[in-house]
Amino acid sequence: MDWKFLIELVVVLGVIALGARKGGIALGLWGGVGLLILTVIFREQPSAPPIDVMLIILAVISAAAAMEAAGGIDWLVSVAERIIRRFPQHITIVAPLVAYLFTFGAGTGHIFYPLLPVIHEVAHDNGIRPERPIAVSTIASQQAVTASPVSAAMAALIVILGPKGMTLPKIMAIAVPATLAGVLIAALLSYRRGAELADDPIFQQRVRDGLVDPIPQRSGGPSPATQGGKTAATAAEDHGGGRVQVAELTDKAPSGARPWAGRVSAIIFLLAVLSIIVLGAFDSLRPKFADAKGVATPLSMPLTIQITMLAVAAVIVLVCRVDVEAIPRAGTARSGFVALVGIFGLAWLGQTLIDANTKTVVGGLSDMVKAAPWTFAVGLFLASVLLFSQAATTKALMPLGLALGIGGPQLAAMWPAVNGYFFLPTYGTIIAAVSFDRSGTTRIGRFVVNHSFMIPGLVATFGAVAIGMLIAQAF
Repeated sequence: MDWKFLIELVVVLGVIALGARKGGIALGLWGGVGLLILTVIFREQPSAPPIDVMLIILAVISAAAAMEAAGGIDWLVSVAERIIRRFPQHITIVAPLVAYLFTFGAGTGHIFYPLLPVIHEVAHDNGIRPERPIAVSTIASQQAVTASPVSAAMAALIVILGPKGMTLPKIMAIAVPATLAGVLIAALLSYRRGAELADDPIFQQRVRDGLVDPIPQRSGGPSPATQGGKTAATAAEDHGGGRVQVAELTDKAPSGARPWAGRVSAIIFLLAVLSIIVLGAFDSLRPKFADAKGVATPLSMPLTIQITMLAVAAVIVLVCRVDVEAIPRAGTARSGFVALVGIFGLAWLGQTLIDANTKTVVGGLSDMVKAAPWTFAVGLFLASVLLFSQAATTKALMPLGLALGIGGPQLAAMWPAVNGYFFLPTYGTIIAAVSFDRSGTTRIGRFVVNHSFMIPGLVATFGAVAIGMLIAQAF
């Protein structure tokens, strides 16, 4: 047994735990503390920092923040709201699909927050237990991160699997149907989950206490922009863990934004997402450059995404006449900065630990993974529970999967397992979801892990992995 590795592992887990207590950017900062300990005390050589991944995130966030400053996110929310309200009786299916598409197009699950009061109101006004659509929609908003072509997690996976022949379209061909199917299975299983709203004792008590309105006899209720008289930001203040993210990401676009700019900026951004998918599918569309050996190769996808998204940000600023000072103040920019620091600290720390102990880690896991490759998915899930980041988990552990001899298609199939953020109910979207459900049906249980998101989360995550493994057989 390698005691040095075990001690280093305890150090890494310890700094992650300390960062998790504060959440947000603290996770990445404490990753830096772990790196300091490994390099100074244990004399381990640090691995190369994940520069490619960080630059992709920076470029995508620049474009998304420009879109938000132009009012594009507000416009997307209004479109999503109309879809959800059109099919009220099937909200347990419709809302998760809308949440999935919302994240898929934008690349971040944090823009899911404005949909929460809409989902709650529609469910409540139609006598449907809000826990059902809210819990599955929260899970769906993160499952889509491991399918979106412009997410930070996808950026990390492309850098790792791209050289192994797994192009963006190939990864998406596995990840998109797998995660969508996982979400749909979770939604169907949640269709009759829990007592009906009219029969729920906690809801009835909250009605008697005046904390929530009774189920209306006809459509109506509080404004979707409020939560019983509270704005999104005010409601979040009642639940400190989610305050910053919810408040920031439900801010309205700057008052100077033009009425048409939101729609135009969203269309430009989504066209850019589509163009990235097309460029990934057809190498011939990308310019070719000779390498050191004189062999012409297409421009890499990491560089393609970086160039495309930076240019798109500039186009949005020019066409929509965006106030450039509003871009770094946008909620998307602030959340992107948190993700950037998280990747910088945590992924760098994890990769350094693995690189310094490759023989121990690979040797200890190789027999198990060879006997049952699916066990690597369990490792991805457990790591994501600690790291609270799909991208950081991807960057830290996927190279290990390659070292263990797992094929690229199989790794892409296991990739949704990095969505274990829900296991402990401390993530921003979970806290926000509990906050916005005034009926009290979406809740965290006495034993912490028996919360509303556990069953749909496990079903969606491991359902996606199982379906992804079936799809991967075609590769």
